[in-house]
Amino acid sequence: MVRLARIRLAGTIAATAMCAAAATEVAAQDRGLVLNEQIQLGDVLAGQTLDVVDVSDQVTVSTAAHGNSLIGGADGQDLEVRSSQDARGAVSATTTLTLGGDTNGLTTAATQARGNYLAGTATIAQMAIDAAQTVSGDVTATTVITGTDARLVGGGQIGAAAFGNTVALAGGGSGGGRASLTGTIDQTAAGEVRATNQASPRFVRDPAEFSSQAVANAVQATTGPSANQELEVRQRSSGAMVEAGTGVWAGNGWNLAARAHAGGNQATFYNQGGSLIPTTDQANSAQIRSAAQLSSYDFGKATSAASAVANEVTVGNNDIYVDVDNTQLNSGGVEATASFVGQTGYDAYVGANAAGNSVTGYACAECGGDLNARNVQTNSGNVSAVANTTINGSGRNVIAGANAVGNAATFYVTRTGGN
Repeated sequence: MVRLARIRLAGTIAATAMCAAAATEVAAQDRGLVLNEQIQLGDVLAGQTLDVVDVSDQVTVSTAAHGNSLIGGADGQDLEVRSSQDARGAVSATTTLTLGGDTNGLTTAATQARGNYLAGTATIAQMAIDAAQTVSGDVTATTVITGTDARLVGGGQIGAAAFGNTVALAGGGSGGGRASLTGTIDQTAAGEVRATNQASPRFVRDPAEFSSQAVANAVQATTGPSANQELEVRQRSSGAMVEAGTGVWAGNGWNLAARAHAGGNQATFYNQGGSLIPTTDQANSAQIRSAAQLSSYDFGKATSAASAVANEVTVGNNDIYVDVDNTQLNSGGVEATASFVGQTGYDAYVGANAAGNSVTGYACAECGGDLNARNVQTNSGNVSAVANTTINGSGRNVIAGANAVGNAATFYVTRTGGN
């Protein structure tokens, strides 16, 4: 069952004799109103299979599945958005590639699954948002290159991404006009979120990157010049598992990368020209796991990287004022594992990073940055980061690192460029 969005744009209202009512009427004329209610009860499935041999140019494939989606914006007129999205069925996207012989151009595959998605833009306008997202069904994204005969001569960008709830906001002003993003966002994820990317190519010549990303709740707000933000974000992740896994096993890889990232709650705020005032409240009890596995018998440059974070907040302003009020609680386990196995080659880079709670905030020093932060972090879950590197024959450089932290907080005022 899908409840369609109900949209109302304020228009002319008959005047009344009362001055207060007239003032309210004028305000209503100046601001649009979007009322959105969506409930997805059934499963949403998207799948694609591609079987090709000896492609002389590019191969490009995209597969996407969304439970509920709302996209809109305001340009020159203020807008109020009241949205409720509830995804109860499973959401799954799958891409299967069989590449025989040589693929001489770039291979691009993007597989994306989202439970709830809301995107909004404000251009020379104020967007006031009151959004609630709930996902209880499982969300999965899978990309697979089958067999062991694929020759990716032209390299590739192969990805799989799964998100339980997503809110993406953007704003900007110009020509003396300003923009702003204000309001509240509440996200709850109770289902599992998984992203998987696997391939066993025989030969990879040009740079190729294989990535997987799984995040239960994600908010991103980006504003440009002459804009400001004041948002309150509440995120709860309680599913059994949030997992991202990338596995690449190659015969000969000249420049090959395997990356995996898993997150419970993620909130990022960026601004270029105005105040930035976020309030964040994150709690995670899910198991957060990421694993990047890479092997290549012969290798030139090999990169294996895995990261896992239960709760993550990033606040960056290339202007004066930043005020952060952050609360994070994690009780779930967090695990990141990165590995590489090679026989003979040159450079291997292996890194694993895991954190229970992480917050970063910065303001612009050249602007006379004013940064204020209130931070409360509590972690009771186990956190582990493991990096494994094996070179059975010979190599030139091996650079490896593993970092695990329960609570991490970084606040600073920085220059935008120069020395």
